[in-house]
This record gives sequence, C-alpha cells and structure tokens, in this order.
Amino acid sequence: MSSFRIARAALRARPSAFRAPMLRRGYADVASDKIQLTLALPHQSVYKSTDVVQVNIPAESGEMGVLASHVPSIEQLKPGLVEVIEESGSKQFFLSGGFAVVQPGSLLSINAVEGYPLEDFNAEAVRNQIAEAQKIASGSGSEQDIAEAKIELEVLESLQAAMK
Repeated sequence: MSSFRIARAALRARPSAFRAPMLRRGYADVASDKIQLTLALPHQSVYKSTDVVQVNIPAESGEMGVLASHVPSIEQLKPGLVEVIEESGSKQFFLSGGFAVVQPGSLLSINAVEGYPLEDFNAEAVRNQIAEAQKIASGSGSEQDIAEAKIELEVLESLQAAMK
C-alpha cells in the first residue's frame, strides 16, 4: 500500500484530527490594505517589506496583480518582471522564474532561483547575449546545447521586453 493510501485511510478513520480550520473570506471583513512581501533567492533575501500596495507578477497562467486580502494561491512564475508598488513609488525585479505563494493575512512570498533589480541590466549586453544564443540555437551543435540556447533565448527575450 502506498504512503498516500495509508494517509488517506487515516483521514477517513479520524477526519476531525487532520482537518484544518475552514477559512472564509467575506466582503465585509476589515483587512489591512498592505501586503507583507518577501522576495527571496536561495542565497539571499532580495526584498522584504510590510508597506506594499500591489505586486504584479508574471504567472504562467498570465500576468497577475496581487492586492491585500488576495485569495490564497500558489502560482508558478515564468521569466519576467515583478513590479512592487508602494505608496512612495515602485521597484522592478527581473526573475528567471519561480513560485509566488499568497497566504491568508495578505502575506506574499516570491521564491526564485535568480532575480535582480531591473536597473542592474545593460541593454547592449542583453542584445549581444541574444545574438550569441540565436547562433547556438540555430546552429548544428549537440541537442543539449541547442536546448540550453533556446531556454536562454526565452529568458533574454523576456528581459529585453521588460527593459523597454
């Protein structure tokens, strides 16, 4: 019997012991108008604030805006621009992909493998890297080299579009 079946059988045996309390969202609830945001990479925290009004993320399902009291969800991120909007202005970060987790209480955690402030990129360097990746992707190299070049090209083209 698989471990999943064992766990499911345990749930049927004692359902009240394993059930999480039901969270309900109502329109009349008084909630904070700010988001607690954490943007983290494996080796460092890039951004942390409790004063965020809105966060726009490049979800695989489409561009998405997250406001305070957003419905809890988990979104896979594609390479693209994360825009953090505060009352005092906005900040932009380019992420190579990752996950965004929206939790009750207006908590948003964004986890990515790589991410940098948009102003750290040089448009000329990005154009040069795109040209190199296009040569490799259309060349007669190994399948692995071509596949890696196509992934690199997708990320670089997303970066170039975000810089415009």
